Amino acid sequence: MLSTPRWLALEVKYLDRARSFYESALGLSVVREAEQEVAYDVGGPELRLRAPGDVPRGGLHTHYALSIPSGEYDDWYDRLDERFDLVEHRFGDARSLYFDDPDGHCVELAESDVDGPGVVGLFEVVLEVEELEPARVFYQRLGFEPIDYGDERRRVRMTGGDVDLELWEPQLGLADGRGGVHVDWGITAEDPTMTADRVTRDAQSIDETEAGIRIRDPDGHYLTLCEE
Repeated sequence: MLSTPRWLALEVKYLDRARSFYESALGLSVVREAEQEVAYDVGGPELRLRAPGDVPRGGLHTHYALSIPSGEYDDWYDRLDERFDLVEHRFGDARSLYFDDPDGHCVELAESDVDGPGVVGLFEVVLEVEELEPARVFYQRLGFEPIDYGDERRRVRMTGGDVDLELWEPQLGLADGRGGVHVDWGITAEDPTMTADRVTRDAQSIDETEAGIRIRDPDGHYLTLCEE
């Protein structure tokens, strides 16, 4: 069983520039920093900004979604609209606003029934895959369940505990967002070893790390299964 997301790593060209964006625009607080990486708290999970370097790298042009309290949505929109070219979409009664960071990652802030203040959760990660069906099968074996298929776009939305995973064949999505390439992220699993064993035949690699069992999927994305 999968549950909470643990981290999402983004590759950034200039760490100082990226830090300025995430600290001023989103008001994120640093929880850990090193020479080539800085990590922010986004309501439990970490958002990691990583300069180009060792493998696994952070993801390129990754679309991901963060939760903000519904009562703060209008304030977020007004403040960010002064600085960015915002795109807004409505999903039923919920609204989301989209804008790009300096490195081309598409940030989504979605109003949610959560307590604030500020950013309080990572609830969606989008991966670019070469072929949708083999990728869907791979992640379903890991415990993600399909909940929505694209009609006009080649994509599938899957859920795994507290986070949704979207798999997209190469395309532009909402607000011209793209699925990430060589994304590195982590999620909590009830039994990481047993879960990883389900994809032994198809994974490019499976390794034990200090953080957990790290899987490299057929499209080159890294997912680490962490103990509860």
